[in-house]
Amino acid sequence: MSRLTHLDENGHANMVDVSEKAVTSREATAQAVVTMTPETLNMITAGDHKKGDVLAVARIAGIQAAKRCSDLIPLCHPLMLSKVSVELLPQPESDSVMILATCKLAGQTGVEMEALTAASVAALAIYDMCKAVDKGMVISEIKVLEKKGGKSGHWKVSP
Repeated sequence: MSRLTHLDENGHANMVDVSEKAVTSREATAQAVVTMTPETLNMITAGDHKKGDVLAVARIAGIQAAKRCSDLIPLCHPLMLSKVSVELLPQPESDSVMILATCKLAGQTGVEMEALTAASVAALAIYDMCKAVDKGMVISEIKVLEKKGGKSGHWKVSP
């Protein structure tokens, strides 16, 4: 059975020592989904929100969040990300916006937490921008979809 890597032999929280790990290309993609009323989704896609472009604000918030992940999650390493992309995909059939966040780097530790943080904060930005017109929005399905690189290699969520 695997042990939790953020606990030392005495069970105390610690930052994992990655100094002996090889520098490899690493990438992770995470998602989040924001479900809302059809009217709210129409307002977002039509660009009719009085606060401005909801999807642009969410994209920037997600990118910024990935870069600040180690400030938010106590045991994450500060990483030199080489790429962060945040896609916001309106899904009219489910009255939602799907967020896909991908982070890349050449480094000694993975970028799953950065991708999860980017997707989550982008979802929170959508909620913040639209809460005045739709307090019942739901943020859900936050998860890693795929990771590449490192000792564990390539992993992808099963369909």
